[in-house]
This record gives sequence, C-alpha cells and structure tokens, in this order.
Amino acid sequence: MTHTHRNHSHPDYESLRPQAVALRRAGLSRRQIRDRLHVHNNDILNRLLEGVPAPEWTKRPNAKDDLRDKARELRKQGMTYDQIQVELGCSKSSISLWVRDLPKPERKRTREEASTIAKRGWEATLKRREEERQETKRAAADEIGQLSDRDLFITGVALYWSEGSKSKEHRPSERAIFINSDPDMIRVFLAWLRLLGVGTERLRFHVHIHESADVGEAERFWADLVGVDVSDFSKTTLKKHNPKTVRKNVGEGYQGCLAIRVLQGADLYRRIEGWWYGIVLGAKRPA
Repeated sequence: MTHTHRNHSHPDYESLRPQAVALRRAGLSRRQIRDRLHVHNNDILNRLLEGVPAPEWTKRPNAKDDLRDKARELRKQGMTYDQIQVELGCSKSSISLWVRDLPKPERKRTREEASTIAKRGWEATLKRREEERQETKRAAADEIGQLSDRDLFITGVALYWSEGSKSKEHRPSERAIFINSDPDMIRVFLAWLRLLGVGTERLRFHVHIHESADVGEAERFWADLVGVDVSDFSKTTLKKHNPKTVRKNVGEGYQGCLAIRVLQGADLYRRIEGWWYGIVLGAKRPA
C-alpha cells in the first residue's frame, strides 16, 4: 500500500496515535509506550508522540548548566582554568567559554606547580569521560531489554552470515561452521542453536590459536565456556608465527578462536541461507 502522508507510515497509525498520547499523558516513558504498543521503529514512535511533552520524571537535568554555574563561581574566587578543571573534571575549552567574560586571576604559583595541577586536571577529565562512556553503554544495553525468540532468531541468522562459513561458487560447501574469538559471540551463537533445537550432541568444537600461545589454557577456557570436557574437543589447529609480523592479540587475555561445527548441518546451512535472503528482501521492502 502507498501512503501519501508521513503520519500514515504505520498501518495502524490512526488507532495507535490516541493510545500513545493517552499513555504519555499518564506519565509513561517512551520505552514503556514502545513496549506496550509494540512499536519498535523510533521514527514512527516520534510521530505518534509528536506535540506531547515528556513527563517530568523522564527528563534528565542539564549537567552542563550546573557545571557552568560552578565554574563561574570558582573563577570569581580567583581559580585558574587548571584549578577549575581539577575541581569539576570538565575540559578547559568548556571552562574558557563559560568564564571568558570574568576577570583573569593573578598567577600565584610556579610553572612546575601549574604543570602538576594540569596533569591532575587531565586525569580527572579522562575519568569523567570514561564514566560517560560506561553510562552510555549501560543506557544502550537497557534499550535492548529482554530478547524475544524472534529477536534471538534474527540476531543468530545475521551473526552466522557475518561470521560463519559460507558456500562459494568456486568452493561449494553446505556446512554449518561458526568461528570467533569473542566469548560473547560464541554464547549468543550457542543460545541461537538451542533455540533451533540443535543439541550439544550434534556439535563439535576445536580451537584455532597461534603456536606461541598457552594452548592448554586456551583449550580449558573454551571448554569451560561451552560446558564440555577438554577431551571432547577435536585436535587444536596451531597457526605458525611469522617473526616479521607484530601481533597485537597476545598476552594473558589471548585465547585464540573457537570453531563450532554442526554435524549433519547441510539442511541447517540451506535454511540459514534462505533466512538471510528473507532478511535482505524484508529490508528492501518500503516501510
């Protein structure tokens, strides 16, 4: 169906709009409204809530305003940019913008003292930035919420098509093999196989790792992760080390890659290929 008005980009827009407005006025957040109405397209959700103010409890205070006021107060007390940066943990470029109309304090310390303060200020800035990064990640994780079976199903198909083995014209092969160095990717892939009803008895595991690494430790790591005994693993594939190559994947955290092969996986591979092209076709269809 072709829609001629942007507000009609969802087939149930006319019925959803009053529901969304009512829920917003009742004090629900965007996420609560999204989950209740099953509208997971942010564009459509924005249109449904257009013109309806957010409830006060969902509004975050403007931290920048608070920092600016504190910075101005500290500047009036005679503090330098470096001192204010140490006190508040914000960048000197921001401080400059906030207090540039205030008088400059007299220099009361040596260059060495100023350098020490500047270093402490930079450390405070790095700490604040790391806290901001972690908060962004936590907020993003909350946006995902609980995965439905369909969510996990589509995620697994995309994951396999990105990282799994694929049949090529020059090398036809309908085998379901997934290999990755990221433990979380392995966990998600195994959860996806369980969703499809593929039991552990149909899985074969083996490690790929550089010969210079601690092979035994890596095998134990992956065996613990997938919940089987090391003796159940197939023979580990050792990669020859090229002395001319400067490798970065070294150290205590290096565990190589784990390959997972599904026995009698030709039918599964064909379905994966079909599911993937179904996703591609679905993405091409107009909203």
